[in-house]
Amino acid sequence: MNVCLYCYKQLEKPLTWSNWLTVEKSPVLCSSCADKLEIISGERCEGCSREWSGKMCLDCQQWRELGDNIEKNYSIFRYNDSIREMISQWKFRGDYILREIFRSDLKKAFETQFAEKHSAIAIVPVPLSEKRMQERGFNQSQALAEMLDTPVKQVLARRSGEKQAINDRKTRLKRDNPFYITEPLHQTALIVDDIYTTGTTVRQAAQQLKLHGCPAVYALTVARS
Repeated sequence: MNVCLYCYKQLEKPLTWSNWLTVEKSPVLCSSCADKLEIISGERCEGCSREWSGKMCLDCQQWRELGDNIEKNYSIFRYNDSIREMISQWKFRGDYILREIFRSDLKKAFETQFAEKHSAIAIVPVPLSEKRMQERGFNQSQALAEMLDTPVKQVLARRSGEKQAINDRKTRLKRDNPFYITEPLHQTALIVDDIYTTGTTVRQAAQQLKLHGCPAVYALTVARS
C-alpha cells in the first residue's frame, strides 16, 4: 500500500537491511495521521480502561454493586477528535477499508489481553438491527471481530430502535435490552465493538449471553470515550 488510508499522502518507508531481508508489514497510515492516535497508557481502571489512578473507577464500582455483567472491558485508544472522525468516516460514510487502521493494534490487544489467558474464548460482535444494517451496508463490530483470525460467533440479534448515541447517559441506562439470543453460547465470550462510552451496550449484550449459558463475558473496544 503506497498511500495513507486516511489522508492519501504518499507513504515513505526507508530501505534498510531489516525490511529488505524480511517480510515486514507496511504501515497503513502516514506518520502524521498515526501520531494523532493516542494509545491509552499508564494506569487505567481494571474494569473499563478509563485512565484512572486507582484500581477501579467510580462508575465500575457502581456497576459491581448492581451486579456487573462483564468481567472487564479493554480499550486501545483514547477517543479524541481524530479517532472520532476516522471511525465516523469508516462507519457512517462507508469507507470500509479504514478498518485496516485498527487491525494491528486490535490483534495485539486480543492476543495479549485475552487469547493468552482464555484458550477457548468465543468472539461475539455487537449486532445491528436490520434497518441499521441496510443503512450502513456492514456491521462495524463484525468487521473488527473478523480481523482477529478467530471464529466469530454471531449468537446475538438486535431489535430496531433508537441509536444509543442520541440518548443521554441516564436514558441509556434505563432502556429495555435491545438484544436477544439466537443461539446459546456455553463458553467464555469476548464482545468486540468500536467505542466504549457508558458501557451500557456491552453490558446489555453480556446480560443476554449470561442468561443463556455463557459463564463469563469480556469486551474489547477500539476506543474509550
